[in-house]
Amino acid sequence: MPLSSHLLPALVLFLAGSSGWAWVPNHCRSPGQAVCNFVCDCRDCSDEAQCGYHGASPTLGAPFACDFEQDPCGWRDISTSGYSWLRDRAGAALEGPGPHSDHTLGTDLGWYMAVGTHRGKEASTAALRSPTLREAASSCKLRLWYHAASGDVAELRVELTHGAETLTLWQSTGPWGPGWQELAVTTGRIRGDFRVTFSATRNATHRGAVALDDLEFWDCGLPTPQANCPPGHHHCQNKVCVEPQQLCDGEDNCGDLSDENPLTCGRHIATDFETGLGPWNRSEGWSRNHRAGGPERPSWPRRDHSRNSAQGSFLVSVAEPGTPAILSSPEFQASGTSNCSYLSGSEAGCLQLFLQTLGPGAPRAPVLLRRRRGELGTAWVRDRVDIQSAYPFQILLAGQTGPGGVVGLDDLILSDHCRPVSEVSTLQPLPPGPRAPAPQPLPPSSRLQDSCKQGHLACGDLCVPPEQLCDFEEQCAGGEDEQACGTTDFESPEAGGWEDASVGRLQWRRVSAQESQGSSAAAAGHFLSLQRAWGQLGAEARVLTPLLGPSGPSCELHLAYYLQSQPRGFLALVVVDNGSRELAWQALSSSAGIWKVDKVLLGARRRPFRLEFVGLVDLDGPDQQGAGVDNVTLRDCSPTVTTERDREVSCNFERDTCSWYPGHLSDTHWRWVESRGPDHDHTTGQDPLAWGHSAHLLSRPQVPAAPTECLSFWYHLHGPQIGTLRLAMRREGEETHLWSRSGTQGNRWHEAWATLSHQPGSHAQYQLLFEGLRDGYHGTMALDDVAVRPGPCWAPNYCSFEDSDCGFSPGGQGLWRRQANASGHAAWGPPTDHTTETAQGHYMVVDTSPDALPRGQTASLTSKEHRPLAQPACLTFWYHGSLRSPGTLRVYLEERGRHQVLSLSAHGGLAWRLGSMDVQAERAWRVVFEAVAAGVAHSYVALDDLLLQDGPCPQPGSCDFESGLCGWSHLAWPGLGGYSWDWGGGATPSRYPQPPVDHTLGTEAGHFAFFETGVLGPGGRAAWLRSEPLPATPASCLRFWYHMGFPEHFYKGELKVLLHSAQGQLAVWGAGGHRRHQWLEAQVEVASAKEFQIVFEATLGGQPALGPIALDDVEYLAGQHCQQPAPSPGNTAAPGSVPAVVGSALLLLMLLVLLGLGGRRWLQKKGSCPFQSNTEATAPGFDNILFNADGVTLPASVTSDP
Repeated sequence: MPLSSHLLPALVLFLAGSSGWAWVPNHCRSPGQAVCNFVCDCRDCSDEAQCGYHGASPTLGAPFACDFEQDPCGWRDISTSGYSWLRDRAGAALEGPGPHSDHTLGTDLGWYMAVGTHRGKEASTAALRSPTLREAASSCKLRLWYHAASGDVAELRVELTHGAETLTLWQSTGPWGPGWQELAVTTGRIRGDFRVTFSATRNATHRGAVALDDLEFWDCGLPTPQANCPPGHHHCQNKVCVEPQQLCDGEDNCGDLSDENPLTCGRHIATDFETGLGPWNRSEGWSRNHRAGGPERPSWPRRDHSRNSAQGSFLVSVAEPGTPAILSSPEFQASGTSNCSYLSGSEAGCLQLFLQTLGPGAPRAPVLLRRRRGELGTAWVRDRVDIQSAYPFQILLAGQTGPGGVVGLDDLILSDHCRPVSEVSTLQPLPPGPRAPAPQPLPPSSRLQDSCKQGHLACGDLCVPPEQLCDFEEQCAGGEDEQACGTTDFESPEAGGWEDASVGRLQWRRVSAQESQGSSAAAAGHFLSLQRAWGQLGAEARVLTPLLGPSGPSCELHLAYYLQSQPRGFLALVVVDNGSRELAWQALSSSAGIWKVDKVLLGARRRPFRLEFVGLVDLDGPDQQGAGVDNVTLRDCSPTVTTERDREVSCNFERDTCSWYPGHLSDTHWRWVESRGPDHDHTTGQDPLAWGHSAHLLSRPQVPAAPTECLSFWYHLHGPQIGTLRLAMRREGEETHLWSRSGTQGNRWHEAWATLSHQPGSHAQYQLLFEGLRDGYHGTMALDDVAVRPGPCWAPNYCSFEDSDCGFSPGGQGLWRRQANASGHAAWGPPTDHTTETAQGHYMVVDTSPDALPRGQTASLTSKEHRPLAQPACLTFWYHGSLRSPGTLRVYLEERGRHQVLSLSAHGGLAWRLGSMDVQAERAWRVVFEAVAAGVAHSYVALDDLLLQDGPCPQPGSCDFESGLCGWSHLAWPGLGGYSWDWGGGATPSRYPQPPVDHTLGTEAGHFAFFETGVLGPGGRAAWLRSEPLPATPASCLRFWYHMGFPEHFYKGELKVLLHSAQGQLAVWGAGGHRRHQWLEAQVEVASAKEFQIVFEATLGGQPALGPIALDDVEYLAGQHCQQPAPSPGNTAAPGSVPAVVGSALLLLMLLVLLGLGGRRWLQKKGSCPFQSNTEATAPGFDNILFNADGVTLPASVTSDP
């Protein structure tokens, strides 16, 4: 193979010049105690490499993370049995209970840490341990994703070991949700060295398949010393700067405890419960505890906040559910204009803080100042309340728990402005008067009537149970049971039931337009706004509704919002359902402070759920950043509500989704998106929060308009791992399959239709269901232009018999029947179908044995009516005959009368064979298949995969790919990893690289077959494109054009031609090395003594590289020798064998090495390069190759033709 003359000097220079290039190591040597401490002491962050994470991203605020794509980041398996951890990827295993994709990339090429199933019966634990880490800040959070969807693990546990103590940060025995689940745990302040361990336990009933991905350490590094601090900040003894509110808050923010110095904090009243309750008084229901939660009390805190130790003490509520436990402070003097600040660390179930004023003239009812309720996580959360009172007062803390909940308190700190009455010597005696009654933990307005049970709502004579509150069905005459259920304009202090659940430095708070600083066009009145908070954990702010629903399919949320933010900020709506979190809506971009309106389809949900707004902005950043939400309205959410849109099954998806809505019980979802061109409309996207293998799109219940209806639609299935699109009808609890297509169908839209049959006179409602079943993560699946009309459909253009008989009717005795051979015990018929090539696949078959069909007798199979043809078409079908002579298969066309088109001798064999016939019909027509028995016992004829396509039928083994793949099969071969060749054209937008023009027409309008090798990996080594079975031949010629679009120096893909027969597999041609980005011709001499198939194999020669391999104008010339074309350098490829190509490549490589060594020695003797200009830089030999994030770019001087 000749080498381009302009490339040889460049390659020789590369080999010779590289000897002068030296790697300059990084000489940064961080002290041992500064390694793996979450602080980049070296400029390149090399001191934080292999620390259980890689060096931090240059993006400000990014975590220290490990995605396992390159290596395990220092994590090490310390298991003591065969049940152990290893770095793995989904593509390495074709099946099994593990994940089908990683979490980082969302594909089967991504890596994660996994522990495989173990078949032993003894209980064992697989432990994965981090390297030694150092000095975690009190705000440190470990976030990771784990996969245990098979439910096949007994226990998961995260532990932290420092010194002699091991803390359990998290432990669970399930149940495990579907797909990848997020876990976030806090470490608390850790001084010195520590290690984190993630362990999975299996037993005799749980084999223990678990995976772990995307570990992130957030906010774990201590602040670094500064010469000067910003105004108002505190300068610690170790020169670290901390904010003023971090002084005396019970946490080591400086890193040397100087911010908690007794000289500074001596006048604060701090209670850590290590020796008692201090000045606080408790009622029944609070208990001081210093032991970590065990099996008896799994929800209790496992460590205290003061010491971050399981040996520390804290206060926990042990009151009965619904009965609050009260903790009261001593009496304090009126604070006047000074703020008496209160700080606490709490694990909240429902914690309320009241101000009880004392003395004459003071309000008698306690005033609610702060309420924290709901899922704050198993972490100690910092909070602060500033109190001003003109009267003496007490602070009351009321804790309430529900089933499985807990309220914990630790480190109650009162500032130096909170002065107990007994310590104020100048306090004037209070005038005589009645003292306030014993404080009540709840305001009288919120107490329920005694006639209703705890948790029930009293309205009139009704007691509404909790499960009927906020269920979108009014039980009370005044609708009290549906108030505070998400719908609100935020003018009322109840805020529609939305409760802040933030634990960081941002919170959601109801504010007035006058208070707002972030929106330039704030609405009048009140709205929900992102504000500063006192928490120390997490960055984003969260606000949730009470439990809502179940909801109906028309349920929508309407809202007004604004977002003024830099790129890291966001505003999103999440649906929280039984622990799983689904992203329902996200503000697409910053609205520059301008209020916008939007709506979100929530759809039908069978279980109660919560809605959650999540927001993040930098309030200290430029441009007055902020976010707000107003006028939240839930519409048509009752499961019984009906709208005009509910009857709109016919839909083009231009305005909305009509009566169609996504199902929410699957692990990925259909999404309505705007068109990105003429060929893209309604598509399923790959959501980072909903990777999965199935998606449901359902219509609302419909009443039949006629006994028979026709549903037509357009579908798009494209990609090497796309899977199956299925249509079904649900009626009275039963589901009927109507239609399905599997595998890639080319990068274009296809029309399909299915007949809906109903009982005459029946008004039973039915639902239509489109289900996308994905094989992997490479491909798109889409629907558009769904329509329903009365009457039956025409016969389909394609029939695989997988879901029905497609309207075919057997004549006479009804001997044809639809069957599969899944049991392996079918009386007759092929062992596998042609569509799926499995025993589970279906086909039509007729028994031609003498006892069923005497010799010379016929059995017919007649199609439904096909619509008239505007142009000639080709009808192809696959047929199979028994090993012993099954007889003859005749094919007739019925238009005005019946006339025979084709007669095939159904000779036996193991393979399905292709039949084809040209069809021209100006009127409605039918096709009739007729089997003629030969009188041989145990014989049969089978049919499968009928396809009607425009254009004339091609010759066997030939195809120009203008109408499809002809008789070439692109079914994913299981042993090769499940990837398929595809079909498309240059004019259609594609997510995969492909040639800009085809070879047949030489324009974008032409089509070709292609495969993108970048998807291949350890689990997918190759993809096959197979011809129909061809008869044995002593000499024939295969001629084709191929296209390879790879970077020339780093070519990884290979194209081979194989001959596959009963004698085995033979490689007869191969293309490797670099190829120009153009169509090249190849010819291959073909000879086989047996019936055979031609196979085009696309494979890898190394690591994956983005680049397509394409084929066009394949021509099989039976019985003809190849004629060598006139030589045209660069445009043809001579036929040859794979060994010849490999040998040529090795000889070329040896030549280049010898030239490089000779050039190096010559340069050493000469001392300089005679052809190098004095003005040129002395850069080593990488100057002709430019690397970027997408691959390799070669300069024009290298890639252009001479």
